[in-house]
Amino acid sequence: MTLVSAAADYSLPEGIVGLKGPVKKPAPGTMPVRGDLAHIALAGRFLAAHYVIPHDRKIGSEDVTLKLASRDDAADGATLAAGSAVELLDCEGDWVWITAGPEGPSGYAHRSALAPDSDA
Repeated sequence: MTLVSAAADYSLPEGIVGLKGPVKKPAPGTMPVRGDLAHIALAGRFLAAHYVIPHDRKIGSEDVTLKLASRDDAADGATLAAGSAVELLDCEGDWVWITAGPEGPSGYAHRSALAPDSDA
């Protein structure tokens, strides 16, 4: 029988214990990574509570400027051209979190900015 060493044989961490590592979280509006969700293609590079398999969609008939949060008064991010292919990652009421792909850009837009599902 193998014995496990007692806690007295090594030092225990002090304070709050959490995951730590050399990975730096990307800036908002760049890669599709949030604390709670990340694009499935980024699972090997970033830690998130959940990974999302995106749904293919398109931007509607007008260009859309992404927001960095799901609010009208949030800072602007990248602008995506009308008809551009995007990946839908999450829906929050009238807002959608979308990305141009795993390397971004990503951000929030009103659901009405997307073309109808049948046009995807």
